[in-house]
Amino acid sequence: MNIKDNIKLVFENSLEVKGKSFGYSSSVSGEVVFNTAMTGYPESLTDPSYKGQILILTYPLIGNYGVPSYESDSLLLKNFESDKIHISSLVISDYSFDNSHWKSHKSLSAWLTENRIPAMYGVDTRMLTKIIREKGVMKGKIICDDKKPVKTNDENLVAQVSTKEKVVYGSGKHKIMLVDCGVKNNIIRRLLVRDTTVIRVPWDYDYTNDDYDGLFISNGPGDPKACTATINNLSKAIKGDKPVFGICLGNQLLCLASGGDTYKLKYGHRSHNQPVILNGTNKCYITSQNHGYACDVSTLSDEWSPYFTNLNDNSNEGIIHKSKMIFSTQFHPEASSGPTDTDFLFDKFIENVINYKKS
Repeated sequence: MNIKDNIKLVFENSLEVKGKSFGYSSSVSGEVVFNTAMTGYPESLTDPSYKGQILILTYPLIGNYGVPSYESDSLLLKNFESDKIHISSLVISDYSFDNSHWKSHKSLSAWLTENRIPAMYGVDTRMLTKIIREKGVMKGKIICDDKKPVKTNDENLVAQVSTKEKVVYGSGKHKIMLVDCGVKNNIIRRLLVRDTTVIRVPWDYDYTNDDYDGLFISNGPGDPKACTATINNLSKAIKGDKPVFGICLGNQLLCLASGGDTYKLKYGHRSHNQPVILNGTNKCYITSQNHGYACDVSTLSDEWSPYFTNLNDNSNEGIIHKSKMIFSTQFHPEASSGPTDTDFLFDKFIENVINYKKS
């Protein structure tokens, strides 16, 4: 690996930070965000919700367990959340040149270089995190070898990461229509182990006249208000009685489809240690999260209630219909990576599907 002191991160407020390159030699632009998780970089880097973003990892030692191989099972890669890296660039404090793990197939540097992703280390990432927490997320540029950065197309990031055609997984007895806004592989895995057939369709696919037992709206990148086709289809679907479950962007889209509003968080939630409380109880769960927008619960109609609330900033973490089998969460019950404390919500969804089919 050829390490060079030829790379820098430049924020839109003119803050400039120099480092060393350990990825692909190119320049890019994007929204600069941070993640405070201690592990899980293969999963995070392949999470489509990071599309168009320059990712700062606050945990100081990155790369020590390498990158696993591209094994597949039932059309899905086992060790990753999609089939490619979605971040625009990676910024870390200290890169581990020697990696050691029984599943390690290659180094993080080699993986990033193969996927043409620039990366830099030798940076005080916690200082950068404090700046973003104070100023809010900002646009930025990774400049390598003084090359002009490639401009990021962020008009509709969901359209860029969504499947382009219908894909069917499994052969279970419960038909789940999954609207792919940037779905993570582990969401599909958690559905498949519950005797389902998952029908994955593009973000703008009109499923309103299709045959299915339950509707799932996935996670994804960017501003939910850009997904007008998804919102329109979902607003029609929730007028019926079929069960609906949304995760992350799916929560925001359900909020908009129900007539509510969303807003951008100052710096978002991206970590494995976000505490949420189940509304009306004293039950708290530690969750994995990756989002920059939230549902404004004050705009919800009387038909809806907040489901979970974030205990750090009191932002919304899910909504639930008062009479129909429709709910969503802002956090990621499927984890990968992160805690699996709320995996039971997939059981709740399938129970709703079973009850609907009996009715």
